[in-house]
Amino acid sequence: MHQNRLKERGFNQALEIAKLLSKALTIPLDYTACQRTKHTPPQASLNLKERIKNIKGAFSCQQNLQHLNIAIIDDVMTTGASLNELAKTLKQAGAAHVECWVMARTLPK
Repeated sequence: MHQNRLKERGFNQALEIAKLLSKALTIPLDYTACQRTKHTPPQASLNLKERIKNIKGAFSCQQNLQHLNIAIIDDVMTTGASLNELAKTLKQAGAAHVECWVMARTLPK
């Protein structure tokens, strides 16, 4: 989540879920390896094509993630555009395997 959006909301729901999962599953949590560097309009009002364009290049990883298996945690997946873009960024940083774990999935229109 971009810092501006975090200030608006006051909390990051996906991070709160990730903290609980990390503790329950005894797996490490690193929410600093990648950042959302591009502040974009909310995805909710956009169609798939617009979402892909909106989120392109929004993430940056400064750490070497060579050979790591990574799970991205999200609260709700609609089209998967954000998750796909973040997964692509993680793979470019060297991640061996990336999974997306979501709590809810919206129905296609």
